[in-house]
Parts: sequence; C-alpha cells; structure tokens
Amino acid sequence: MSSLTYDLTLAGLSIGGAAALTGIGLIVTYRATGVLNFAHGAIAMVCAYLLRQFTVEWGWPLALGASVTLLLVAPAIGMVLERFVFRPSALLGGDPARTLVASIGVFVLLVGGAALVWGTGARADAPTLVSADPWGQLAVAVLLAAGVGAVTRWTRFGTELRAVVDDRPLAVLGGIDADRVAAAGWAFGSFTAGLTGVLLAPYVRLDPYGLPLLVIEVMAVAVAARMRSLPVAIVVALGIGVAQSQLTRLHPTGWAEPLLQAVGANLFVVALLVAALVLPGIGTRDALPRPAAVRAATPPGARAAAVVLFLLPLGFAGSDLHTSVQVPALGVVLLSLVVVTGRGGQISLGQAAYAGLGALFTALLAAGRFPGLPRLPELAALAVAVLLVAPLGVLTGWPAIRRHGLALAVATFAVGVGVSRFVFAQPYAVTGLSLDRPAGFGGDRAYYVLELVLLAAALLAAHTLRRGRTGRALAAMRDHEAGASAAGVRVPALKLTAFVAGAALAALGGGMLGMGLRAFDAAQYDPVRSLLWFAAVVVLGADSVLGALVAAALLVGLDAGARGGVAAALIGLLAVLVGRFPEGPYEALRTAASRLRLRPRATLTPVGVRVRRHLRTADAGRPRAPATAGAPATAGPDREPERHPSLTPTGTGGSPTPHRTPTAPTATDRRTGPHPRPAAPTGTHRETGPHPEPTASADVGREIGPRPEPTAPGDVGREAGSRPGADAGVASSGGSGAGRRVVAGTGPVRRAVIGAGRRAGADTHPLATRRLRLDYGGFTALDGATLDVPPGRVTAVVGPNGAGKSTLFHCLAGTLRPSGGQVLLGGRDITRLAAHARTRLGIARTFQQLAVFPSLTVAENVRVGAEQGRTADPGATERALRLLGLDGPVRSLPAAGLPTGTLRRVELARALAGSPRVLLLDEPAAGLDTGEVAALARVLRALAADGMALLVVEHDLDLVADLAHTVHVMAAGRIVASGPADRVLDGSTGG
Repeated sequence: MSSLTYDLTLAGLSIGGAAALTGIGLIVTYRATGVLNFAHGAIAMVCAYLLRQFTVEWGWPLALGASVTLLLVAPAIGMVLERFVFRPSALLGGDPARTLVASIGVFVLLVGGAALVWGTGARADAPTLVSADPWGQLAVAVLLAAGVGAVTRWTRFGTELRAVVDDRPLAVLGGIDADRVAAAGWAFGSFTAGLTGVLLAPYVRLDPYGLPLLVIEVMAVAVAARMRSLPVAIVVALGIGVAQSQLTRLHPTGWAEPLLQAVGANLFVVALLVAALVLPGIGTRDALPRPAAVRAATPPGARAAAVVLFLLPLGFAGSDLHTSVQVPALGVVLLSLVVVTGRGGQISLGQAAYAGLGALFTALLAAGRFPGLPRLPELAALAVAVLLVAPLGVLTGWPAIRRHGLALAVATFAVGVGVSRFVFAQPYAVTGLSLDRPAGFGGDRAYYVLELVLLAAALLAAHTLRRGRTGRALAAMRDHEAGASAAGVRVPALKLTAFVAGAALAALGGGMLGMGLRAFDAAQYDPVRSLLWFAAVVVLGADSVLGALVAAALLVGLDAGARGGVAAALIGLLAVLVGRFPEGPYEALRTAASRLRLRPRATLTPVGVRVRRHLRTADAGRPRAPATAGAPATAGPDREPERHPSLTPTGTGGSPTPHRTPTAPTATDRRTGPHPRPAAPTGTHRETGPHPEPTASADVGREIGPRPEPTAPGDVGREAGSRPGADAGVASSGGSGAGRRVVAGTGPVRRAVIGAGRRAGADTHPLATRRLRLDYGGFTALDGATLDVPPGRVTAVVGPNGAGKSTLFHCLAGTLRPSGGQVLLGGRDITRLAAHARTRLGIARTFQQLAVFPSLTVAENVRVGAEQGRTADPGATERALRLLGLDGPVRSLPAAGLPTGTLRRVELARALAGSPRVLLLDEPAAGLDTGEVAALARVLRALAADGMALLVVEHDLDLVADLAHTVHVMAAGRIVASGPADRVLDGSTGG
C-alpha cells in the first residue's frame, strides 16, 4: 500500500470513527425511546462550545473540562430533555408527531441559544481531546458499541430496554420503570453526542449552524443500519469515511469537475440520500399532528388586524422598510408548508431548498445564464422560475407515496441537504450572481407593494387548495389516509399535487426574497432554515394561513430587532412544549382565550327552580310513550327537545337524564353465540353488559333510527333478508312508522337514496375471490380462500381471532396485495388495483376502528365519499345524510368529539354516498349498543334488498345470525365451512 493511500485511509478512519459515534448515539436513543433525535447535532455543538468555554475562556485543565462536559453536562442535557420534553409526549401515547416536532424544537432552541451566547462567528481554537491519529477515535467507537451490545443482549436492563421500545404501556404494566429506561437511553445518547462534538470541533467549523448540520448529515449511518444494528452502523461509517477520503485523490476536469468534487467531499450526504430514498424506511407510523379536536375559532378581527399590520410598513422609511420587505416573501414560503404540512398532512423538512432554487433560477434567468433560455425581465424570470421549480416537488412527493412518519421526515430533509450541497455550493451557479428588482419597483416602498400583490395571489392559491373538493380531499388524507383512500381519494396523486404546489409557492417566496435582498445568498436557504420554518409553522398553526403570516413576521422582526438567534430560541422553546400541549402551545392559548370569553347564561328564578323540581318528580313516575315516525320524542323538563340527538356525549343517543324508569336488563350477551334475541330490545351495551339506566326506545331511535315494534324471537333477522327483492321498509316488523323511518320509508324514497344497488344486480357475482393466498414471512395468513359476494344478499365471515378474516377483508378492499390467487369484480381481475381505484369501481368499505375525518364537518365527511366515489351525483350527499338521519343540525358540526354511534353513521353514509355496488363492513357494530345495532341491521337489510352486495366481517354471532344469508367460517387462513347462517352457526364456535 502506497504512503498516500495509507495516509488517506487513516484520515478516512478518523472521519468514520466520529460518524460511528453519531450513529451509536442515534441508535441507542431511538431504541430506548423511539425518538429519532434531530437535536443530536445541536447537543454535540453545545458540548463542543462548553468544552472550549471551560478550557480556552476560563483556563480549566483539559481533563477537568472534558470530564465535566462529557460526564456531567452531556448526560444531564439528555435527562432534562427526557423528563421535561419527551416524557409528557410518551405519557400521551408516544405520538411520533409530538416527538418529531419536539426534537426539531430542541435543535432550533439550542442553535438559537448558542447564537445568542457565543455569537454566529466560527471558532478555530477548539481544544483537541484526541489526537488526529484515527486509532483513538476508532477504539472509542468500537468499545462503546461493544459495551452497548453487551448491555442490551446479556443484562436485565437490556431486556427492559427492548420491552419499553416494543410496547411502553405493556412494559409498565409488567413492572418495568419505563421512565428510568428512557432516561438512561437519553443520557447515553447525549453523552455520545457530546463526545462526537468535542472530537470533531478541532477539525471542522465550530459555529452554531455548521457543526449541528454536519452531525445530522452523518445520520446516514444510523438510517442505513435501520436504527437497529450497531455493527452495521460502524461498518457503514468507516466505509464511507475511507471512501470519501480516497476520493480526494481524483482530479476530474471539464464541466463536471465541481459537481464531482462536491460528491467526493460530501459522500455522507450521498449516503443519506440513498439511505432515505432507496433503503426501507424507519418509523412507519404517521408523524404529523392529526386534529383530535375542533380548532378554536380565529379571534374576531384577527384577519383585519393582520391586513393592517402588513400595510403599516408602507409608512416606514430607511432600514425599517428594507427589513420589512422580507416579511411578505417569507410569508409566501411558509404558506407552502401550510399546504403541504397543515392541509395535506405530509412532512416536509426541505422547503428551504425549493425557496433557494426559486431565488437561484430567478437570478440565473434574469442574468441570461440559465442553460437554453434567453435573458428575461425580472418578473418574467420569477414566473418561469416558479414553473421550473414546481415539477421538482416530485423529489419529495415521490418518496411520500410509499413512506410515512420518520422515514418521510428523513427523506425530505435529505433532499434539502442534497440540494444545498450539490446545487447552491456550485461556483458556476453562484459566482458573481446578483439579482435586481423588477423595473419600476426598485424602491423599497414600491417593491413592498408588489410583494403584497404577490402575497395576495399566493393566499388565493392556498385558499383554493384548502377549500372545495381538493381541500376536502387533502384534509381527508391528512386526518385518515386509509379512510381517504377507501373513500376514493387518489392518495398518491394528491400527495404529488400537494408537494408540487408547495414547491411552487416556496419558489415564488424564495424569488421574492432574493429580489428583496438584491442578491442570491445560499446561507438564507440552508437546511437549518427548513427545520426552523417547519417548527414555526407547526407551532403557530400548521393549517392556519394567519399562523404562517405571524410566523414570518416573528422570524424576520425578532432577528432584525435583536441579536441573531432570538427568533430561533423562541420558536424552539414553543416547539419543545408540544408534549405538554398536544395541539401546540399556540392552539392551547387560542382555546383558553375562547373559553374565557364571557357568554350570557340563562338562570332560573327561585320559582322556576321549584317548578322544574316538581315537573321532574312528576315525570319520573310517568311511563314514556314510544316515538312515532317523524315525531320527536316526548321532552320532559330535563330534556331539551331542540337539541339534536347526535350531540349527546354517551353515544347511545339519549340525553343523560337521572330520572329514567329502570327496566329489567336482558340476560342475552351478544358475544356468546347464536341464540334468540330478547323480544324487546333494551339499553344493554354490547361491550360492558347491562346498563343501569336503559335507553328509551325513542332515544335510540333518535340516535340511529327508531326501534321496531317488539317481535318474536328470531323473526327480526328475517324481516327483509329472506327475500332479496322485498321492500325492507314494508317488511319491518309491526308495520309502524317507527320501524320504517330508518330506511327512508317505503319504495320510492329508499330507492332514490340507495338506487345504486339495483344497477349492481346485473352481475351474478359482483365480487369474488379465487384461491387467495398471503404469506407473512414464514406464516400463512390466507391459504386458498375462495368465496363469492352475490348482489342482494348479506355474506358474513366469522371465525376466531387470527383466523385470517381481517387479512381477507384487506385483500378485498385493496389495502393488502395477496401473494397468489385473484380478486374479481364482475369478472374483472382487480387483484393489483389500489384501494382508491377499487372504490371508484364500486367497492366501498368501513373500518373496525372508526375512519372519519375529524377536522371536517359531518356533511363534508359524506361529501368526500360522494365526490370521490364511483359516480358524481350532486344529490348523493343529501340522500345519504337523510338515509342515516344526519340531515339535522349535526350535519354542520365537526366530526371531532361526536358520539361513536353518530360517527358509525357518518362513516356508513360516506361509503354509501359514492353509489357503491359492493359494501364491505369490518365489524360495523363495534361500540354500538343493542338498539343501535338493531337499527343498523335494518339499514343493511334494506341495502341488500335494494340489490347491493354486502360482506360483513363480525365477531357478534347474534348479529350475524339475524342479518346474514350466507356465512363463511374461517380457521388458519382457510374457509372451513360455508352455507346458510342457521345451519353454519349451529356448529360454529368463532368469536
């Protein structure tokens, strides 16, 4: 081996050893807490600064300074972060959304704090803890990896560590102190971060931005190891380090020389791109906040105040106005995150790259230096730059199609880092490049007016994407991606649309910012800016246009009016509080403010109180009369007749009144098997057994639909199911109006609502499977499953847990692709079609776990199904709402917080609004009480009688016996019995 090769190898081992330390720290933290610690590089930077402060500024001995920094300060940082930042999130369920935003917030906070304390300039006098000889760093990395491996494999703590990572709540129930395990993981991870920082500081740029970004770039070694294998991380780190060092021997010539040199100098970035975009992803759970509650309304006058504040700078002069011109431009950039992240629910940590490309392309086009295009005026150059950058949004949109959560976060960040390193740093693109303002807008005031016009256009574009059919589809994808796909939303295409639109808006804002500064400055668009902008938008309202504008004003105003780093520190501080405020600190403040508003309250006089008490006493002893069709339930003094039933908090449909007459509870348990239903349904809850206060029949009728009149045991299940062509409304027992109202009456009304089923009746077998097979590794989940789902009939699949029912259901719905066999729709092979494509062919489904879109109203939820389903029928939404009893005041309420019974109806209405031919129901009665189940069964029988094909996967054998015409029993992935419900269920033990 030549001397040069040997020397370069040693240098590469030195670099790889430091990278291996980073990989070890990231992996240990992730394995102990499930958090991908984006703040790892910031902790390394802070520790490097502290060691310099102790030794250079205060004159401490190196050994003492290093011991305090690495053995006390670094682990303490990790333990403080675990206790006050990440533990609250873990106690709320470990939502990746909160942990991701919190880790980015810690990064931004530490970077901003370091800039405030030590300034933004680079330091070249960091002390050297280990010599440049690579063997020392390599030995440290190997010893640490060996120690961690031994602890995790052969000690009790290692077993507890794996248990906490797999299932923290279950580990706690098993007696494991999960907090202690997580604290130890964070302490060790921070120790390795500090060690990495003090080892790298003497040889790289020590500043608040450079070192953290460098450490994050070597995240590639941990991602390549799938955040699991320490040996793989070490081997990858050493290999990349040696390769990068050896590439310095190459001296290419020609036009590609700068690019090849950049690749050779940034091989870890190339590895990060490959690991993030090509290798299997990590952390597949969603990692963006999902609206779990109704957003507090925007305070009155807030928009008017924002308009006034943006017009105020027109009265400024001098440097104040020169600073103000950056605010509208940055506001446009942040609007791109509102579209992508707030509305579309997709993570994007690379928006600064698109903003920078917009500024760069605008400058190149205006200077006539863009290949293949002539010199253009500045405004035309800006417009063309937006058009050129928009398709590049596919760079981040394409990974989003198949990646979620942390994998998508890493992918988008890798794209941003790649653009920064391989585009913005190229001398042929940026050397001598200036950018002027459009003709006639050279002055700050005139240019600010132009920016306001462009900002208004961007706001209009964002409003268009956040409203109407596209906006509803984006919100549905954000709230519940699988549910959106089941409703017919083309999720892959919609993700690409969101990222392309976001790239266009970011490019527009970046070009505006470049013209405002009259230059292209690559430092304005580095990857750290992406993290800062993302944190600011999420904290101040990801789905709020007003929040984006406020964030822009804060970021520009604070840094301009104070020492650099104030804005980053403030945004970071708010972001780290996301674990304590699940909806974000800003949302918590808005909600608290809305609750503090004074509202007039109606109070009774003493006479009124006595009268109400007297009426309640009289009402308690009076039996309730059954409700009739179309008539409201009798309202006592403790009942509000104008309140819609779906607003009740219990999900049983009745108001929580303490004076109901007790009724003897039924002895029937709906979980025990196929036995007769009691003659008169009671308020017994399916999950908890008999309820002490059974719901009156009128109340349940108001929740899903009025109950039928009492029937003989066993007759309920055959009132419409025995004759596919029968009118279920007429056949319902007793002939009362109450029994018919839930299926929208007899004949014409019902057929107008669910007439799609009649058209489906032309197919002998609209949906069928042939020898379906699906293997998970060495386990066979489906083994030759064959069944038909004929029109006009209810087909049920039952069996014990693990029998393969859910797997079969997902293969039919398109969420799983079988490894063998066929799924046929009307004779057409649809085995390889995606879920949304099957929906558009006429297959609708519901979910065992409710799949509603909480940020949309009830009517908007149903409208998504009507707009994205098989047919575009303007009246489908209203008919579906009317069919399921959702056409009252509840239609205008957000789905968040509504009772389970109401949400089940919302989900079913959304499925029916798309005019399906086949309806797949996954445990449709889960969470419903007996009366709600009876009303739901009437609707399903009516749908089958109208010609629709229904497949029900259900554990409740009593419901199956009442509802199904044909029952298939599954065991071990096979269909072991099929036939009429009464014959098959007599010998079935499935549950």
